[in-house]
Amino acid sequence: MNIINLVIFFLSFIALSQEEANSLIWEEDFEMTLHKAKSEKKPIIMYFNGSDWCAPCKKLKEDFFNNEKLNKYKSSFIFHMVDIPRNQDLLTEEQMKQNYSLLKTYNKNKSFPMMIVLSSDGKIFDKISGYSALRDPRFHFELLEMFSK
Repeated sequence: MNIINLVIFFLSFIALSQEEANSLIWEEDFEMTLHKAKSEKKPIIMYFNGSDWCAPCKKLKEDFFNNEKLNKYKSSFIFHMVDIPRNQDLLTEEQMKQNYSLLKTYNKNKSFPMMIVLSSDGKIFDKISGYSALRDPRFHFELLEMFSK
């Protein structure tokens, strides 16, 4: 019985570690994102997400953002999450205000999910919006490949 508990403990620890590793890539303060992108001379991946309501966003998270292939690109970009949840309690008022400002500036059509490649001074290089029910993240990886170092 002790071995089974030990195995469950280690499997839980591995799953938690992978979740933490994937969540560590996101910046949430846009001024800090721009500063970091300029100082590291990297483009920005801005991701518009509806974390508590957008089914395609949830599928993209599973298929793309939690995909091991993404590790290849983590050092080439600064990743910035713009979450627009329906549940207002999920973000601080300040974060919500910033995210809606970014939505107004960079995602006027309010398309979710949307991934935008930005220069370090905030100019749009390219973007991809939506996510197919076929659950093929190939085009998202191709976008990263075009702009990776």
